Amino acid sequence: MTVHVAEHAGFCFGVDRAVDMAEKTLAAEGSCWSLGELTHNRDVVERLAARGMRTADDVEGVPVGATVLIRAHGVPEDFMRALAAKNCHVVDATCPKVARIHRIVARASAQGRQVVVFGEPTHPEVQGICGWCQDAVVVPDMDAFQKWVEKNLTPSDAPLTVVFQTTSNKENSEQSINSLKKEYTNAELFDTICDATSIRQTEARQLAASCDAMVVVGGRHSANSVHLAEICAGCCGNVQFVENADELDVSVFSGCASVGVTAGASTPSWIIKEVVSKMNESEILKEEPVVEAPAAEEPPVEETPAPVEEPPAAEETAPVEEAPAAEEAPAPAESAEKSFDQMLEDSIRTIHNGDTVTGTVAAIGSTEITIDLPTKHSGYISVSEFTGDKPGVDINELVKIGDEIQASVVRVNDVEGTVQLSKRRLDAAKSWTDVEAAYEEGTVLEGKVSEENKGGVVINLKGIRVFIPASQTGLGRDEPMTNLVGQTVRFRITEVNRSRKRVVGSIRSVTARERREKSEKLWAEIENGKVYQGVVKSMTSYGAFVDIGGVDGMVHVSEISWERIRKPEDVLSVGQEVEVHVISFDPEKKKISLGYRKAEDNPWTKFTDTYQVGDVAKVKIVKLMPFGAFAEVVPGVDGLIHISQIANRRIGKPEEVLSVGQEVEAKITAIDNDKQKISLSIRALIEPEPAPARAPKEEHRDPEPEDDALVYEVSATGEATGVAPEADEPAEEE
Repeated sequence: MTVHVAEHAGFCFGVDRAVDMAEKTLAAEGSCWSLGELTHNRDVVERLAARGMRTADDVEGVPVGATVLIRAHGVPEDFMRALAAKNCHVVDATCPKVARIHRIVARASAQGRQVVVFGEPTHPEVQGICGWCQDAVVVPDMDAFQKWVEKNLTPSDAPLTVVFQTTSNKENSEQSINSLKKEYTNAELFDTICDATSIRQTEARQLAASCDAMVVVGGRHSANSVHLAEICAGCCGNVQFVENADELDVSVFSGCASVGVTAGASTPSWIIKEVVSKMNESEILKEEPVVEAPAAEEPPVEETPAPVEEPPAAEETAPVEEAPAAEEAPAPAESAEKSFDQMLEDSIRTIHNGDTVTGTVAAIGSTEITIDLPTKHSGYISVSEFTGDKPGVDINELVKIGDEIQASVVRVNDVEGTVQLSKRRLDAAKSWTDVEAAYEEGTVLEGKVSEENKGGVVINLKGIRVFIPASQTGLGRDEPMTNLVGQTVRFRITEVNRSRKRVVGSIRSVTARERREKSEKLWAEIENGKVYQGVVKSMTSYGAFVDIGGVDGMVHVSEISWERIRKPEDVLSVGQEVEVHVISFDPEKKKISLGYRKAEDNPWTKFTDTYQVGDVAKVKIVKLMPFGAFAEVVPGVDGLIHISQIANRRIGKPEEVLSVGQEVEAKITAIDNDKQKISLSIRALIEPEPAPARAPKEEHRDPEPEDDALVYEVSATGEATGVAPEADEPAEEE
C-alpha cells in the first residue's frame, strides 16, 4: 500500500500569512481579537484561542482600543472605519489576492459600473468584497446570473464588472467568463481565483484519478476544502472528507493499492501529518507505508535520510571528512563523563519565554524549520523568519540541515514538548541597543517602509517597528501615504520607549535638513544660464514650480514651450523630471526664474536657417482676419498675407479666396528679425508680367481694368498695408 500526499496540500499563502501574523501578535501582546474565526479550521481556531485569541462576530463586540487582526478573508470597508473610530490597533492580514478584489470593485463602483460577484453569498470573503462597493450582485453560478438578468432586464451593453471568489472552481469560472464574453459587450471580467487554489484543484483531480482512494482533510465549512472533496469525488469512488485524524476510518482502505491525500487551504501541516501517521500505523497499510511527503514537512529525525556529507557507511571506513566524529571517539573518560552530566542537566532544564537557545537544524519544511535543542523539547522556526516577504526565495539556499541556529523562545508547550522559536526576535533584541544609540546621537538611518498604519507609516528596522507619524513623513497634505510603502527612506529616531516597545521616527526632519543644506549650496553657486535637473512640484495658471535641489524656481508659461499653450499642464506634469536653465534670480527675495524651452528648438531660428526673402514656401492658412490671413510657414512661425496680396484682383474679404486649413504656395516678401514678423504674398506668384511701356505718341488708355494697376501703400519693410486713396476713385467709377 502506497500513500501519496499532494505537494500543495495544506495552508495557502494567505492563511499561512494570517496565522503567522496572529502568532506574532499574540507573542508580542499576549492577546488580541479576530473579526470572525481566523480560518475555517476548528483545530487551528482552538489552538489560537488557547494562546489568547478572542473572536468577535462584528465590530460592536470588540473593546475600545483593542488589538484586532483582520483575517485573510478581509472585511467590509465600514468595519475598518468603525475600528478606527474605536481607536483599535488593526493588524491587517487580508490576503493580498483578496485585497486586489477590494480595489477592483471599489474602482468599478466609483465609475458607476454594476459589480457582479461569483461566489457563495454567505461566505465571509464575499461579504467583505461586497462591503467595498455599492449594490453588488452575488450569484453562485451562471444559472443564477441569468435569472438575475431576466428579472432586471439587463441589456447586453450594460457596464458590468465581474469578479470571482478566490476559492471558486477554476473550471466553472472559465466557462462563466467565456459565456459572459460572448453575451456582454461592456463587461470587465477579472479572473480573481487564487492560483494556489487552481493548482491544488488540478493536483487533487490528477491524484484522485490515479489512486484507489482519496482523503481530503479540511473544515466542513471551508469552501475550498468542499470544492476539493467534490473534485475528488468526480474522479474517485472512495473519498473520505475529514477534519482531523480522529475522523479518519482506515478500514475503508482494505484492498487499496494506493491512497491519495490532499488538504484545503485552511489545514495546517501538523493535522496532515497526524492523518498520514495514522494511516502508516494502521495494520491495513503496514505492508508498505511509503509516504511521498512534501506535506510531511517535518518528519521524525529517525525517518530523515542521513545528509550526504555524513553517510552511514562513513563510520566503518572512518574517512578524513569524518574528523568531528573521530575527535569525539578518543575523548578521555573524564571528558565523556562531563559531557554526559552536561547532557543530563540540559535534558531536564526548563525553558522559559524570552530565553536564548542554540540548536541544530534537523529538518526543513515548506513553512517551518525543525530545530533539535539540547533539551526534551523540539523547536520550530517559521520559514518566513529567514525568507522575509520576498516571494520565490528558496529556503534551502539559506539554511542547511546541520546548521547551528541561535534563536529566542517565543512560546513553550510542555504538553506537546514543542518550543516556538524566533530568530527575528533575537535579532531585534540585539538591535535595541543600536536604536537607542542612534536616538542619543541623532544618527540618520535607512529603512524600508513596510506598511501604512493609522496616522502614519511603519518602517521595519532590523526587526523593530518604527512608527512615522503622518506629519513627519514629509508628504504633502493631499498626497497619499501609500506612495511611501515599499520605498527605502532616510529617517531619524525621535522617541524610544523600550519597555513599551515603542519607537517613533521622522523622515521630515532628515529631508528638511538635507533640503536646507542643498539650498545653501545652490544659492552659493547659482548663475544665469546654469542648467539644473529638477522635478515639477506644482503648477498654476501662469507657470510651473520646479525643485532644482532644495530650492523651487518658477517657469513662466511663456518659457515652457515655443508653441502657444493654454496652460502648463499641456506640456508638464507634477513629478516629471525636467532640465531647466536659470534666466534670472534674486537672492534677497529668494526667487528664481527658470526656462524650460531650449534655444536650439526656437522655431524662428529654424525658419531663418531655411528661408530668406524671395523664397517660395508651402504654407497653411491658420487664421482669417478682415485685413488678411495668417499662415504657418514652419511649426511655431506664422506670416501675414495682406488682403491685397491674396489675389490679382480686388476682393472684399479673405474668405472669398482662402479657408482655414488650406495649404497654398506663397512668396516671402519681407522678414523683420527684430519683431519676428514675416510678410507673404500669393499674388506675387500669380500676377502677370508688367505690360511693356507705351510709346509717347499713344494717347489712348486700354479700357480693360486689369491694365489700370492699383496703387498700394507699402511699409518700410515692404509689407502691403492698404490701397492708396488715389486708387479708390477709379475702382469705384468702373
